[in-house]
Amino acid sequence: MSHAVTPSKRQPKPRWKRRKDARPGEIVAAALEVFGERGFAATKLADVARRAGVTKGTVYLYFDSKEALFKAVVRETIVPVIAQGEALAQSFTGSARELVEQLVREYWRLVGETAVADIPKLMMAEAATFPELTRFYYEEVVTRGHRLMAGVIERGIKSGEFRPVDVKVAAKLAMSPLMHAVVAKRAFASCMPEGFDVKKYLDTHIDLYLHGIAKQ
Repeated sequence: MSHAVTPSKRQPKPRWKRRKDARPGEIVAAALEVFGERGFAATKLADVARRAGVTKGTVYLYFDSKEALFKAVVRETIVPVIAQGEALAQSFTGSARELVEQLVREYWRLVGETAVADIPKLMMAEAATFPELTRFYYEEVVTRGHRLMAGVIERGIKSGEFRPVDVKVAAKLAMSPLMHAVVAKRAFASCMPEGFDVKKYLDTHIDLYLHGIAKQ
């Protein structure tokens, strides 16, 4: 006697089934949202688990602490932006001036215009409270970003586009206005009577910076 299930008795398949290998990415995405909303100190792993639609125990299967989860967020969101910039610099065939401008605009597009901007804002707000995480962020993101920009400035000096300058300081000055823009847009834009025009801000920063570093 056949025990085959007739079509009318088959259980409908779920429309969506969570893939196990997708869980770490889903947890990281949820963590980015929660860290951005609450800050590092106020975030609990239970909050992240709830946002990701998993249990707190599931979070611990992949991340043994809140610190480990935060590091994963940094490595999977903002570090790839730096890596993308490094790849661009390596393959770029235009002028150093053009490369500086493209790196600045791409950083803003990939960080400043996305939820990833919450990470540098969070670090500026809580750096003194969590020195170990601050050191991690500085080494993984800040130092690497400055090194990238310093290499471009050195290229411009060698090509005769830029005048000789302190390359390390010049690299920091190229990037620092972007951090100000993150804070201005996320924290103070609603308080500014004139508003915060990101396009005008970036255009002016690039113009002043490149004119200032140009070889006369």
